[in-house]
Amino acid sequence: MTVTRVHLVRHGEVHNPGKVLYGRLPGFRLSAAGERMAEATAKSLEGRDVRLLLTSPLERAQQTAEPFAKTLDLAPRPDDRLIESLSHFEGRSVDGWRSFVTPSALRLLRNPFLPSWGEPYREVAHRMLAVATAARDEAEGHEAVLVSHQLPIYVLRRFVEGRRLFHDPRHRQCGLASVTTLTWNGARLASVAYTEPAYALTAGTATTPGA
Repeated sequence: MTVTRVHLVRHGEVHNPGKVLYGRLPGFRLSAAGERMAEATAKSLEGRDVRLLLTSPLERAQQTAEPFAKTLDLAPRPDDRLIESLSHFEGRSVDGWRSFVTPSALRLLRNPFLPSWGEPYREVAHRMLAVATAARDEAEGHEAVLVSHQLPIYVLRRFVEGRRLFHDPRHRQCGLASVTTLTWNGARLASVAYTEPAYALTAGTATTPGA
């Protein structure tokens, strides 16, 4: 059977001194460390048979895609299905759990299984699976790189592995500039793998949940 690999790359660290849950807000770009993370992960795929490079339309993802474009000699193409998950907490400054102990925040937290504060997990999983399978078909027999965000990538992984979509955000296995690889044999998903090529640059880095 034809083997096709789709690499889902999370963007690098974002410059965010105000600790804002930035979500889909414009203007949030990679930090200097985030740029180095993107370069390290792109370097890890150098020489691979990558024929397609898609990216979320948000700045931090497009910046992360830049070294991949150079390393793989590909033009990145934005795809709205790779965008960060919608959150009603977007724009809120976060300083621990106390940031969410307000009447307005508690109302949004009424159903963590959906979740009630943003885009339903199932909708996220379906749009991410749609773009991943479209990339598989376009790059059939080769490889593709899709640059996205922590929550969409991790929810897709849980979905294809048959796990419940509700989870503790503190325990997501989707580090900065990490790579989650879906391997298909024909139309059958054969395996899911996870690597952190930029781990040495991310160790000890504080990150915003769902970034």
